[in-house]
Amino acid sequence: MKKHGRGVACGWYGIARTAAMDRAAVWVEIDDGGTVKIATGVTEIGEGILTGLCQIAAHEMGVRPDDIVLADNDTARVPEAAHAGATRMTYMIGNAVAIGCREAMTKFKKAMGDYWGVDPNSIHAENRQVWVENSPTMKMSMADATHHLKKDKGIVIVGSGLFTSAHTPLDPDSGEATPWQSYVFGAQIAEVEVDLDTGEVQVLGVWAAHDVGKVVNPQQVEGQIEGGIVMGLGHALMEEYSQNQGQVTTPGFAKYILPTTLDIPNIHSTLITEPDPKTPLGVKGIGEPCITPTAPAIINAIYDAVGVRITSLPATPEKVLAGILKLKATKVKKVEQEELVITN
Repeated sequence: MKKHGRGVACGWYGIARTAAMDRAAVWVEIDDGGTVKIATGVTEIGEGILTGLCQIAAHEMGVRPDDIVLADNDTARVPEAAHAGATRMTYMIGNAVAIGCREAMTKFKKAMGDYWGVDPNSIHAENRQVWVENSPTMKMSMADATHHLKKDKGIVIVGSGLFTSAHTPLDPDSGEATPWQSYVFGAQIAEVEVDLDTGEVQVLGVWAAHDVGKVVNPQQVEGQIEGGIVMGLGHALMEEYSQNQGQVTTPGFAKYILPTTLDIPNIHSTLITEPDPKTPLGVKGIGEPCITPTAPAIINAIYDAVGVRITSLPATPEKVLAGILKLKATKVKKVEQEELVITN
């Protein structure tokens, strides 16, 4: 026999540490052919940051993502972007790219304003085209504009961007500080099926709603949420790391169970796009926050299904079944006591 249950959990997470300085810097150059070169020490570890940075730069510079060239990321030659992790990549480096691109575009519009004899604020750039507002003739491609400035005027458009979190050291008397510049919030609902005979738990679906700020790439954000939920599922039900007095007793990776494609539930993501007011782009982060509510939502769903409260992870079939049997025994004992009172 199997029973279904649903559980909900919420979570919050800090991004952009302020107790220690966090920063990222970039160089931007409008290159031949109207392409844009971004130089920064960013490291791609599979989360798709390079795609996101290309999208940000393309939006700011009025070109397409495939016009963006990300230069060598060796920090001996390019500005440092700091480490890859801590839900900081889009937040820190993305904002640095936006700042650098905006500086470059300010210079570009001024140079083109001098060329056309117009107010730089009337110049627009989008989809590889540059034009003057309300003018039918003052228009050219970004490639032609770059050629004119570089070959005819000797002007190379470059910009730099630096984004840093607001450093707030510890108060020497109270020890108080603001550890993070921004916070993100999320909530998840999990639906599970619990086998009363074996204690096996199957997660049928997860509904996730996360505060992600302004979204650069919705598909990437949803992919991060889905990946975090799968990790959270493994943490909740399978991945058992044991130790005894500081010595690891987990036998090895062969016995360390991980979720497979057969364990992944239907995942439904909702993106709450409330821009962060403390940044130029309004972006936030989702890399780690998406895993926070998953395990407690699953554990609450198990409780809703069978009335067993698991207090240590993972919730293995053995633990769940032991809880079910203990609950049954308690109910039987209670019934027997009630019958004894009635008899007496």
